[in-house]
Amino acid sequence: MSTRVSSGRAEEDAAVALLDRRGWRTLRADATGLVVATLFALLAMTPSLLPRGWLFQGIVSGLSAGIGYGLGVLLAWLVRRTAAYRRAAGRIDRVVPERVRRGAWGTLLAGIPVALLVVLVIAADWQRETRELVGLPPETSAGWLRAAPVIVVLAALLVALGRGLRWMVRGTALLLRRWLRLPPRVALGIGVVAVLLLTAGVVEGVVLRWALNTADASFSVSNERTPEGVTRPELAERSGSPSSLSTWDTLGHYGQDFVAGGPSRDRIAEASGLPEDDVQVPIRVYVGLEGADGYAAQAELAVTELERTGAFDRAVLLVNTTTGTGWVNQAAPEALELMYGGDVATVATQYSYLPSWISFLVDSSRSKAAGRSLFDAVHARVQEVPEDRRPRLLVYGESLGSQGSEAAFDGLLDIRERADGVLWTGPPNSNELWAQLVERRDPGTREMDPAYAGGLVVRFADDPEDLRRPDGPWLEPRVAYLMHPTDPVVWWSPDLLFSRPDWLVEPRGNGVNPAMSWYPVVTFWQVSADLTNADYPPMGYGHNYADQLLDAWAVVAPPPGWTVPDTDRARRVFLD
Repeated sequence: MSTRVSSGRAEEDAAVALLDRRGWRTLRADATGLVVATLFALLAMTPSLLPRGWLFQGIVSGLSAGIGYGLGVLLAWLVRRTAAYRRAAGRIDRVVPERVRRGAWGTLLAGIPVALLVVLVIAADWQRETRELVGLPPETSAGWLRAAPVIVVLAALLVALGRGLRWMVRGTALLLRRWLRLPPRVALGIGVVAVLLLTAGVVEGVVLRWALNTADASFSVSNERTPEGVTRPELAERSGSPSSLSTWDTLGHYGQDFVAGGPSRDRIAEASGLPEDDVQVPIRVYVGLEGADGYAAQAELAVTELERTGAFDRAVLLVNTTTGTGWVNQAAPEALELMYGGDVATVATQYSYLPSWISFLVDSSRSKAAGRSLFDAVHARVQEVPEDRRPRLLVYGESLGSQGSEAAFDGLLDIRERADGVLWTGPPNSNELWAQLVERRDPGTREMDPAYAGGLVVRFADDPEDLRRPDGPWLEPRVAYLMHPTDPVVWWSPDLLFSRPDWLVEPRGNGVNPAMSWYPVVTFWQVSADLTNADYPPMGYGHNYADQLLDAWAVVAPPPGWTVPDTDRARRVFLD
């Protein structure tokens, strides 16, 4: 009996000793992981391109902390595998008293929340500075402390997920060792591969498929819903009208909104300076997803609609590549309609009803295929018009639409041969032509404010007035990119995970907080969060370009004899 009692007490003493020796490791916490997680969370509070609210800050810092913990644990594991570490650990165990080691854990535990709260207060000031830089009113900082529990909970969930995967790896390795008598390292390697493949299969085959099916069902319903206050047009110059071959019920939500919109005759007359009797009704042609089967068929129907409406007799024919949902930024055609007295035809097609960010992740090739098909078909038909009567063929694309629009051309030479003017706004960082031009920018110019070949053919600008610089010649047809330094759509890239971009080495662009820096992994999540707020700042910042489009067209493709006072007059109407 006494032997059992002694044995039980010995086991209890051993357990207590183990608790004292391992400290927080009995709670499965790793000191290095906690330190790196805290560091990542704090760095994620530094400024980014756009101001963030407390909830977004909690999400960004929580994601960064969870990833940082994993990296810290991996680093510690690699170090522990070295012989030098084992020798040093043995010496520490002999020299450093146990109570000192436990005290260090206590200091770490107390220091983490203090550091978190202190930096949150500092970060609130950074965010206030960022808001002022992009023209937003300041906010109080007290609410920012609400980000702390979000950070802790999200980081804990990520750590728990990681531990679950680790448990699966170890369980798989143990089974392999028992059943197949495999060496421990071989079994562990197979376990890692098996769990990674299983996880990827579940994420791609179950989670993503469910999410995409849900999104598909949701947005397809939205696509079929007529916008509030919008009615079917009666004008023959519009798709969806009684005389149109592209019927109203096939246009989709944004197609219906586009063809039903447009400036009135009196606004056009006021903006252009023409008598109202000389003003023409702008032509707006649109083909929805349900209008024809496939991009080639859509483009063919669009050309037929252009012919029906007399578009090839107009002064300007604008090919507008839509965003993922089929949305057209009506400011782009409206600016031209106001400047040219309504003597404008605009054509667009829908290639998806999913938002651009989903289309970009799932299949950005759709925008490219649709953009190429539409422009090629329109250009081929324009070439059939006698040269002296051809409309001025202009090109516009915004965001993912600029990527699809770019895909219609092989390069600047091809653009100069087939288009009469190009304006692209908010181009995603993955745009191939844009990336090539920025990469080859003139020495001494910044990535956020590049110049290519002295601005002879293509120019980049934050503000349309910047398109007039440099003072040297700008050959026609002109190609222009509007891109704000604070637009995360332009600057987001997976490369941000582990590579510092030039725009965070060079002096910061207009509106970007000078305190913004690059940190591995962290900056990627910061700019990813900025994407959700891209449309939040005032015009001229973030992903908002609408108010600048008339001034941009006035530089890129003005009507004959157009002057600066003409632009001022048209702008007043445009912004009214």
